Amino acid sequence: MQTRFSPLLLAVLASFSYQVQAVEPTCVDTRANVFVGAIDSTVANKNFDGLCLNDRIVDSATEGANWGNHGAFVSDLSRLSLDWQKTKKITAMERAKLMRAAAQSSVGKTLLVKIAAINDFHGQLLSPGNSFSKPVGGIDYLAAYVNNIRAKSPNSVAVSAGDLIGATPLVSALFHDEPTIEGMNRLGLEINAVGNHEFDEGKEELLRMQNGGCHPTDANSCQGNAVGTPYPFEGAKFKFLAANVVEKSNGKPLFAPYTVKNFQGNKIAFVGMTLKGTPSIVTPSGISTLDFKDEASTVNALVPQLKQQGVETIVVLLHEGGVDSTGSNYKDCASIAGPIVDIVANLNDEVDMVISGHTHQSYLCSLPNSAGRTIPVTSTNAQGRMVTEVDLVIDTASRDVASISVDNVLVDRSAAGIVPVAALTTLVNNYAALSTPLANRPIGQISAAIPNINNAAGESSIGDVIADAQLEATAPAALGGAVIAVMNPGGIRNGAAGFTYPTSAAGEGDGVVTYGEAFTIQPFGNSLTTKTLTGQQIYDLLEQQWSAIQPYSRILQVSAGFTYQHSFDTTAANFAAQKGGHYVCDGSVKLNGVAIDKAASYRVTMNSFLATGGDNFTIFNLGTNQLGGALDLDAMTDYFVAHAPTAPGAQDRIVKVAACPAP
Repeated sequence: MQTRFSPLLLAVLASFSYQVQAVEPTCVDTRANVFVGAIDSTVANKNFDGLCLNDRIVDSATEGANWGNHGAFVSDLSRLSLDWQKTKKITAMERAKLMRAAAQSSVGKTLLVKIAAINDFHGQLLSPGNSFSKPVGGIDYLAAYVNNIRAKSPNSVAVSAGDLIGATPLVSALFHDEPTIEGMNRLGLEINAVGNHEFDEGKEELLRMQNGGCHPTDANSCQGNAVGTPYPFEGAKFKFLAANVVEKSNGKPLFAPYTVKNFQGNKIAFVGMTLKGTPSIVTPSGISTLDFKDEASTVNALVPQLKQQGVETIVVLLHEGGVDSTGSNYKDCASIAGPIVDIVANLNDEVDMVISGHTHQSYLCSLPNSAGRTIPVTSTNAQGRMVTEVDLVIDTASRDVASISVDNVLVDRSAAGIVPVAALTTLVNNYAALSTPLANRPIGQISAAIPNINNAAGESSIGDVIADAQLEATAPAALGGAVIAVMNPGGIRNGAAGFTYPTSAAGEGDGVVTYGEAFTIQPFGNSLTTKTLTGQQIYDLLEQQWSAIQPYSRILQVSAGFTYQHSFDTTAANFAAQKGGHYVCDGSVKLNGVAIDKAASYRVTMNSFLATGGDNFTIFNLGTNQLGGALDLDAMTDYFVAHAPTAPGAQDRIVKVAACPAP
């Protein structure tokens, strides 16, 4: 039978070779005696072959990191010290003292596993700017921080809680997010729980992200020969997990439900979970063959299966989260609310921690599970601004968790000693060189900033502009004959910034809008669709903005000439108590100042996401005489060309009233 030694011990044994080395190491340990872990063996520390005896046994700073159990350590030290005794490096009495100390020590009784976790990266290969007054992010710097975390223990793993791709900048999206997958391969990501945005281009495209190959129609795919990556596209070298996403036809998971990592005999199961509300926030046609199951019940059903495999430690990677509305920084959890609270409250007590995402929040929480025991729940903002560092310590006798500590680490590009990973810098620069000419192409001008900030009624300046652009693109009879256009706010990205209005050194705004900036605002590549709706259906559509099944208020942005009043309180804190009611003021819905006729028909434009009931706006499915149109971004580009300089929307189309007037 072949004897197996730990990798570290083999390296140590190799260093004991009696051959003359070109450069001898120097003993620097100043302790008088040899310590085995925290136990003083009373054996005098000594230098032989250039190393301290202390250093030859175990570094107490990483105690337990290199042996799968206490017995393995004692056995390894027994073999090693016997060799020392035979070669007269130590005496038999010294060996006996070392072995006694080893038996009393805690070395190998616990195993430290380091987890580097991210969520909601969204293809942010370049820095997204500043956070907490620091320049942050960029995949090359993120990789450096991940490497630093993993270097602290020989037992480590890098994981993601979803939305690696989708809603991405042009440098990734132009190439169907292949750059992000290739970048994460080189970062060393091992596991990604599939998020909702991974489904933006449908099931088949997501399978291509995992398995590789070129996009069936877009020539921008498979740029490996130009950027130095394999051709054709290599696909993800890490595992996509989605335990609760199953085929409707046979109930089989689209991806593996979980993966089990074995750290020197100590197993950790990572269960991947997509939020069950995904069908309402991605284009329904792309996932029509899939079911999205309840998160907690799916995890709980897997627990017996994992236990049968000898798994005692379970980590859930969940693409769903909460909002810490009163949190003062990214390392606390002052007042968490949202779906994550209920999900954790229903989890089996065998689950040891949850790494969450989706809400782009930063929090480190302890939330009660179904047994009332609190477990760590983490989230780390978005776009590579931070990484969660997890110290998971396993009791190697029970194989269960001994302790878990967590920290959110800012990916600070200005921090001393942080060196970006050069291979990733090169990869991103190569893709940027391909995309920059398109990104920098001017498409128009603006006369002032056009922010993505809602007023009390739920209307934004940028929402006005986008809706107007879509109406103008589909108003001609041959292109749809639209008289109204609506835009979902979730399709408007770049946070609150919208279109910014930078100033020159002379204090004058340049006002130039580039294609890249427009793409940042509308990155989904939806096409425009025009349908006929009745006046009554338009009323019903507006009421669906706060329907009982909406997770939060989604106020549709509307085109010029379309106006109405409502009495809904759009603040997030008051949404839950109001949803499901009727708030559109009867008779207030007007087109060009004339009340719409509930029995009449109107041509209405929406994007392809909404056209099939996205965001739970099921009324769109009732529309008739459908006609497809241009891409949403092309409509915006044409609008900026025709209306230069483009002014911010007046935010006067939707009016909030304290109460609707009596009919």
